[in-house]
Amino acid sequence: MPDLTERLHRAAAVGMTASVWATEKPGATAIHDPHGTRSFFDVNANANRIVRLLRAYGLKAGDSVALMCSNRAEFVEVLNATLRGGYRFTPVNWHLTAEEVEYIINDCEAQALFAEPRYPAALTASAPAVRLKVAIGAAATGFLPYAGTLGQFDGADIDEPALGGSMLYTSGTTGRPKGVYRRTNAVLVLPTPGEPDDVQLCAGPAYHAAPLAFDVRSAMNQGNPLVFLDRWNSEGVLAAIDRHSVTRAHMVPIMFQRLLALPEAVKAKYDISSLRYLIHGAAPCPPEVKKAMIDWVGPILHEYYAGSEGGVGFLIDSHEWLAKPGTVGRLPAPDAVKLLDENGEEIHERDRPGTIYFKVSAISPFEYFKDPAKTASAHRDGYFTLGDVGYLDRDDYLFLTGRTAECIISGGVNIYPQEIDNEIIKHPAVEDSCAIGVPSEEWGEEVKVVVTLHPWQAPSDALAAEILAFARERLAGYKTPRTLEFVDELPRNPAGKIQRGKVRAPYWAGRSRQI
Repeated sequence: MPDLTERLHRAAAVGMTASVWATEKPGATAIHDPHGTRSFFDVNANANRIVRLLRAYGLKAGDSVALMCSNRAEFVEVLNATLRGGYRFTPVNWHLTAEEVEYIINDCEAQALFAEPRYPAALTASAPAVRLKVAIGAAATGFLPYAGTLGQFDGADIDEPALGGSMLYTSGTTGRPKGVYRRTNAVLVLPTPGEPDDVQLCAGPAYHAAPLAFDVRSAMNQGNPLVFLDRWNSEGVLAAIDRHSVTRAHMVPIMFQRLLALPEAVKAKYDISSLRYLIHGAAPCPPEVKKAMIDWVGPILHEYYAGSEGGVGFLIDSHEWLAKPGTVGRLPAPDAVKLLDENGEEIHERDRPGTIYFKVSAISPFEYFKDPAKTASAHRDGYFTLGDVGYLDRDDYLFLTGRTAECIISGGVNIYPQEIDNEIIKHPAVEDSCAIGVPSEEWGEEVKVVVTLHPWQAPSDALAAEILAFARERLAGYKTPRTLEFVDELPRNPAGKIQRGKVRAPYWAGRSRQI
């Protein structure tokens, strides 16, 4: 009989890794969620039942299945079904408005919709192409009940499995979300191999690319228990790590900031020493925040830099980062990225910022669904860009300085807001920072910073002046914010990235020009 590694590789080629783990440890817990637990056997059996249900409604390989569901076992079961049934899987962001949800369900051409009634936007969506609707966790008019319906089908492994694809929607900076389509769901290989006794925590929304890959898919592929949290709660995260002896997790920088802000007495209540691998990305992490996390949990942080569209990613561990604070990693291959200037010419000099272009993945290339023109415009000679700006230093380490869509142009000089945020957040009163360009009659744009304070701080004119003076000591004169505004919360997308455009928009409202 083939060994376990060989069996997993064979199974992965047709989306059946869950079947291997159901055979290896059928009664072991695969998922802890807010509603209970699910064994590896049950996850696999329900995935088979879902495929048979979809086939009964006429869905064939290549058809689209949409899922709008919180962090619970059913998410993993539907995902497994699409992987082995050859279907195109689209998880829907439950933070979206009803109009946005309806747009995605229709744009992805979903023929089946699995939805949790706690998110009524999916229940009311007008989607003529959907032929099967299934409600998860509660009853909903016009939807079949999840458990009762699956109980009518056989849970044995399906015949003729085929590897399915995924299509996640990016938030983008303007216009409608874009479906990033990968025709096959490439098997996720973690930067460092997991251990048999690993326990994975998923604290972010599973529908997003990073938690889906680093939490859900990694636990599925490696046969490790997955601990699902319903929503972020800082103390609740520590409690979950303690209760389940969590060893691995993916987080974004705002999560670090919120954990660090907990009172020392709260942190001391929980034993989080089981953690041995904490990976982060999706948004730039201020160096001071990362250093504070390493000081707290040890050198177990690993940072990646990549996008939903794929490409060769950057990765760096804590020890390497401490020698190069602020970097997102070393160039993994000579042709992994190119830096282009404003004229589209490649930049070869070190320490000179340019737009970052990734080499397109040869294994799992992406396309923007039903938009060949947009797909073509995103590519340039076998490379594509996320719109990020950065530079390579003399040792080939990449540093991010901003994003082309966010660039502030003041007096003809480009200013990258992330550089400003990285300094502002070092002030002890500041919890979060968002630098933007606001209208200036003299300069075209001038720098403004919008900040949130730690809960124990109160906004005041004196504090605003103090923070601006603090920035003035650390930034070049032309980068220093001219004004500051306090807010209770900054808008972030589910990946943890600040939605800088939303912060900026009110200051430009009613103007014919936005720069």
